[in-house]
Amino acid sequence: MAENIKLEVVTPEKNVVSEEVQIVAAPGALGEFGVLRGHTPFMTTLKTGTIRYTDAGGSDRYVFVGGGFAEALPDKVTILAESAERRADIDLERARAALERAQKRLADERAKDDMDYIRLRAALERALQRIRLAESRK
Repeated sequence: MAENIKLEVVTPEKNVVSEEVQIVAAPGALGEFGVLRGHTPFMTTLKTGTIRYTDAGGSDRYVFVGGGFAEALPDKVTILAESAERRADIDLERARAALERAQKRLADERAKDDMDYIRLRAALERALQRIRLAESRK
């Protein structure tokens, strides 16, 4: 059996995950990547999506991440996320309300301004990803 690797997922507000894990898979900006112990060091940006990992006991775990950065070292993966929450902590009703707000604002003609549109598309994507992850636990 392979040795474990340390996983740290932190946001500006809190430490979301800090544990020994078997494997980490994350949504890199250029595609999903996986890390096992002994991986070659690298850094990358993250897109909105789901971090999947297998804990030391063999259970699969999931964390929503709203963008950020990842650093992989041979014995540690550090995720610095703009926002992150474990699947069990996602408030599904709040995520659905955020999706509805983003959809309504995107339909508004005033949202055609480039910056507003970019922000609204990002909000829409975060809401969709959170909903998908929360509903997958059922």
